[in-house]
Amino acid sequence: MYDICCIGHITLDRVVTSTSEKYMAGGTSFYFSRALQQMDVYYSLVTAVATSEMHFVDDLRAGGTEVNLFESAKTVYFENIYTGHLDHRTQRVLQEADPFTITQLSRVEATIFHLGPLLANDIPVTLIKDLSERGKVSLDVQGYLREVRNQQVCAVDWTEKKEALQYVHFVKADEAELEVLTGCKGINEGAKILAGLGVKEIVITRASLGSVIYADGAVYDIPAFIPAVETDATGCGDTYMAGYLFKRAKMGGIQESGEFGAAMASLKIETSGPFNGTEKDILALLEVNKH
Repeated sequence: MYDICCIGHITLDRVVTSTSEKYMAGGTSFYFSRALQQMDVYYSLVTAVATSEMHFVDDLRAGGTEVNLFESAKTVYFENIYTGHLDHRTQRVLQEADPFTITQLSRVEATIFHLGPLLANDIPVTLIKDLSERGKVSLDVQGYLREVRNQQVCAVDWTEKKEALQYVHFVKADEAELEVLTGCKGINEGAKILAGLGVKEIVITRASLGSVIYADGAVYDIPAFIPAVETDATGCGDTYMAGYLFKRAKMGGIQESGEFGAAMASLKIETSGPFNGTEKDILALLEVNKH
């Protein structure tokens, strides 16, 4: 029985800027897993990649992550092209991986299952329902709001949300995703709609403005912790949720867990790539920022 199990594809990302072209691992499952490598938690990743990207899994295992790996004909392949000042991104999906199935997850037991779909077909609703019968389901909704049209990524509503969200305990979204999902611009109004569909804890990230958590009719305002330097924001939301669910799995309160996740995300921004710090580093930042 794992404390936390993340389910999602690792991606191959091609990132092109005016000065460089890089190929790297990405995706919710990758950043979430790396964030928990130094944490005191019984954790496992369920993922699928093609043979050509097996080295991404090898690296995670070398770092101490337990990985349940399934074969996929292809690895999810994202291409991100940025303008000169990194203020605009054109995103294409050049390959899609095989979806996860109930059979693959039939023997995996966890207190919390964190789902990180990158595209709408990655994790079917039937699998969400099946997992909810064994543990609490946490969901990053981003992938369900993506539709690929001629390789281009378009934002769309999730047509199966009413059926699926009744089985989900935690939902994570940013402000723009919440609006697409609910049709509401206000965070409180949107969160209430998700709560009405059955979600118990709604986490809305707002970048430098902090985050808001809605649970049991209460609103928790989580401050953002200012990083010493802004180096790389990729994967910050995944890092935040890794910290939040880590603390919740350890019976931390909602405010405490939100602040822990926010501090973890702030430290991640200071370095390029995934979070590579420890719980001690996070607690030290929280101590410095005590009111």
